[in-house]
Amino acid sequence: MAEQTEQRKWYEKTGPGGDVTVSTRVRLARNLRRQVFPGRASLQQKEQVVEQVRAALENYNSVLQLRFLPLEELPAQAAASLAERHIVSPEFISQRQGRAVLVNEDESVSVMINEEDHVRIQVLREGLALKEAAETADRVDTLLGEALDFAYDQEFGYLTQCPTNLGTGMRASLMLHLPALTESGSMARVAANLAKLGLTLRGAFGEGSKAVGELYQLSNQITLGLSESQAIENLSAIAGQLAGEEKRLREELCGDPRWQDKLSRAAGLLKSARLINASEATELLSLVRLGTVQGLLTGVETGVLDGLSVSIQPATLMARAGKELDGTERDQLRAELLREALKPLTME
Repeated sequence: MAEQTEQRKWYEKTGPGGDVTVSTRVRLARNLRRQVFPGRASLQQKEQVVEQVRAALENYNSVLQLRFLPLEELPAQAAASLAERHIVSPEFISQRQGRAVLVNEDESVSVMINEEDHVRIQVLREGLALKEAAETADRVDTLLGEALDFAYDQEFGYLTQCPTNLGTGMRASLMLHLPALTESGSMARVAANLAKLGLTLRGAFGEGSKAVGELYQLSNQITLGLSESQAIENLSAIAGQLAGEEKRLREELCGDPRWQDKLSRAAGLLKSARLINASEATELLSLVRLGTVQGLLTGVETGVLDGLSVSIQPATLMARAGKELDGTERDQLRAELLREALKPLTME
């Protein structure tokens, strides 16, 4: 009998436009009619919602194949790893009682129960894939809508706990790798200009987070009075402009021997380090990713690098090891993981 191999996660693959656009995310916020919003609900009311959504999803699980994970039953490191892998938001794991998440095998589809809203449908895709992610989210939404009575108003659209999500309830975002724009010192100006267009540029983990490894999350802010297709078209167009400017600046940057040396040194450190912390490893992987897409470094796909950026995070490392690790043990395991994965990496 053939041994089954574990399915690759979505973040371990390279998608279209992946040189700049690392990933795509589409989220839909939905609430149940005649149920108190999560922000004011009691624990008992939240547990009722969890069971209601879980029962609804069971009717379609042969299609969706989602695994049910009650947060309060998960070890702390496993819950934190969900946030590191972008399956849930960091806020979601801060209070685990009365919350649950359902997730498929490659972690590209998940449903958060009792985050800011009763239901948060999330679809993630590698590269630039807004249309595909939106279509998948819409299918999940349609299936759930057949079994659940979502709160909807003819004038305001889908009703949400936060007024900024009223209307479609959709937030689409792109994870962009912008090392050249960051190096040019343009990011504050770019973010201010985007805000005028109804878009926001944040760190990799959303609101309140800082950009780590030159990764930025570009997302729509307006959900009322704008259709889902219009929001996606706007986001895609602006992302295209940003990508074009980033690529132009990359050519200038990577033509500089000093930067070529910097990229080569980053690869050398990752291939030889015996101890390395998450922050340093993330910044070095950002440089190696730049060198790879510019053809200065070869032997490793960008999908492998993106997967490593996730797997080297502290809680995910411990979940992989199956035990608690102190700082030194994590740094040692992280270095070992990087050395093994990056053996084929060479400088052109």
